[in-house]
Amino acid sequence: MDQQLGLRIIPMKIEYAKVSAMGDRQDNQDRAAVVVAEDAAIMLVFDGMGGHSDGARAAEVGMKVVQDRFTSASLPIFDPYGFLYMALEKAHEEVVKLGLEQAVDFRPRATCAICLIQENGAWWAHIGDSRIYQLRAGKLVSRSRDHSHVEVLIQEGAITEEEALDHPMRNFVECCIGGDAPVPDMTITRMKPLFPGDVLLACSDGLWSGMNDDEIAEVATRSTTSLAENLKTLSIKALTMNAPYSDNTTGTALLWLGE
Repeated sequence: MDQQLGLRIIPMKIEYAKVSAMGDRQDNQDRAAVVVAEDAAIMLVFDGMGGHSDGARAAEVGMKVVQDRFTSASLPIFDPYGFLYMALEKAHEEVVKLGLEQAVDFRPRATCAICLIQENGAWWAHIGDSRIYQLRAGKLVSRSRDHSHVEVLIQEGAITEEEALDHPMRNFVECCIGGDAPVPDMTITRMKPLFPGDVLLACSDGLWSGMNDDEIAEVATRSTTSLAENLKTLSIKALTMNAPYSDNTTGTALLWLGE
């Protein structure tokens, strides 16, 4: 199990961690990172789609594009919405290039979740069913809504959140990066204010699958354990619950302590 943790004190006071496990798969097609600068940080999770060739390469290329744009930008970013849109558009273009010689159905693809943190707030962007959560004192504040067939059914009132957990079409996503040339649908939020003690979690579907929001929120419980330990515990729970068919299980978490 790949782990990363860190503590940034000045000027942003944050603690962050990353975990990624292969699960019951032959390889790990997830890619994730937390990149921290003095005036901003970015959380990145890209989930290569296992049903398509070279999903790991799609996730790797997509993440590198966004990461490079962040590290070369003037911080804090003046237009977060525009930055996230342009970064994901470019990531999509680069992943599309990987599959130009392949039939459309077999081209590399990935879902993704990105969280930009600066100036006491967070901006979210995601494509597909990789998710972002904002948690406070062990409770859910808000989370992203998947671009998936099951999410459409939930919004239409056809099924409940609980029924979605084991729905036979829970893994069918409506959009992703890569594949066809047109830019996919993406969701980018307005700034979400952060309060000391808030935890942001960006993760692949292997981490949240099979768990409800209350179980996910356990990563934000205030106790003697660290954020990294809480994230590791959550990932082990996901692997155990989904065994012997667990997916790649990846998450990045960031604890906001203020500026």
